Amino acid sequence: MAQHSLISVEHLSRRYGNTLAVNDVSFSVQRGEVLGFLGPNGAGKSTTMQMLTGNLAPSAGAIRINGIDLLEAPREAKRHLGFLPEQPPLYRDLNVDEYLGFCARLHQIPRARIARAVAESKERCGLGEVGRRLIHQLSKGYQQRVGIAQAIIHGPEVVILDEPTVGLDPIQIREIRQLIRELGGEHSVILSTHILPEVQATCDRVQIIQRGELVLSDTIAGIVQRMQGSSVILGLRRPPDEASLLALEGVQAVQALDDGRLRILHARQHNPAEALATAAAQRDWGLYELSPERLSLEEVFVNLTTRETPAEEGQP
Repeated sequence: MAQHSLISVEHLSRRYGNTLAVNDVSFSVQRGEVLGFLGPNGAGKSTTMQMLTGNLAPSAGAIRINGIDLLEAPREAKRHLGFLPEQPPLYRDLNVDEYLGFCARLHQIPRARIARAVAESKERCGLGEVGRRLIHQLSKGYQQRVGIAQAIIHGPEVVILDEPTVGLDPIQIREIRQLIRELGGEHSVILSTHILPEVQATCDRVQIIQRGELVLSDTIAGIVQRMQGSSVILGLRRPPDEASLLALEGVQAVQALDDGRLRILHARQHNPAEALATAAAQRDWGLYELSPERLSLEEVFVNLTTRETPAEEGQP
């Protein structure tokens, strides 16, 4: 049975005067999925997030939250949506219980259910021991937890988190990432971030936006496949001449590295590792290393977001 799309975006565009900030973007997010939404500064990521949360009207296109059109029925659609902006909307002179109770009333949770909703959101976000603490007395990590708690207090199907770990220390980052993974078990989560390891640690799928257009939409497994480079590193104690290596099936080019090893370039579909190992053994080349060279996620990201970069305004 097909999964239910809790977020559906169709042909979304947004213009600022003559500038097309977001251009014909379409995607969906399934129940229980954590989607990483990536893009360099100025790529259209923040504009897209603002449209998804109903804070900015699109110039064209449609957004459906749990099947409800965000433009036609914004109040109803937003009942299914929780949002944590990059700067959490906290009232720092309230304690955690007071603040979450206030958020529950904003979401029109019936009075009889407010205490239970506050308790449940605190438990899920690890805030059980700090309910009576003033928010401004909490660490940055705990303030982020409070921000996530307000985003989920009304039990939304969709949770959108904008840069949720910015400014946290490494221990706090690990805790928030674990919380995001847990949220993905019951909600659809969109995680907007610049932090590439965060995507690998928390997301099921990745989308990269550049110059207002989606340039990649893939699963983490697919990203890992893209990270498989078209080269292998070869270490030989008695290396032959370059022509002998180029004669082997699949070898396209040979590059000498500073440490004496060789980079062997090949077509993605024709890895010459077996041919290299066989030739090294038969011809006594003294093989001591033969390993695939992998791109980092950062290199994949840079490759995708720097293609055909337009000239700066005013430059030829």
